[in-house]
Amino acid sequence: QVQLIESGGGSVQAGGSLALSCAASGRTYVMGWFRQAPGKERELVGAISWRSGDTYYADSVKGRFTISRDYAKNTVYLQMNNLKPEDTAVYYCAARNSILIETQAREYDNWGQGTQVTVSS
Repeated sequence: QVQLIESGGGSVQAGGSLALSCAASGRTYVMGWFRQAPGKERELVGAISWRSGDTYYADSVKGRFTISRDYAKNTVYLQMNNLKPEDTAVYYCAARNSILIETQAREYDNWGQGTQVTVSS
């Protein structure tokens, strides 16, 4: 069982930036960042393959968000730039024990506790 510890998040005005970190207690194949706004389903924002570094981004965040990994620190990062009010949500780090990047939350095996991101207009 991989434990995921998130940090970062907070409140920012539209156009600002925030960074999230997720430290994993062990190795997995794929790490993803999901978000869930009130009344909405949890959606994948971005994901990265530990081994290859291949990435996936939701269309809504392409060009604004960047996911990266530090192999030595077993940590994944999500840099969020040009934030918009619609980015407001609880952001979750998730780990998948398979080499393929999947977009559905049910395909991920371990979850962080979540961190709030609030973007004001």
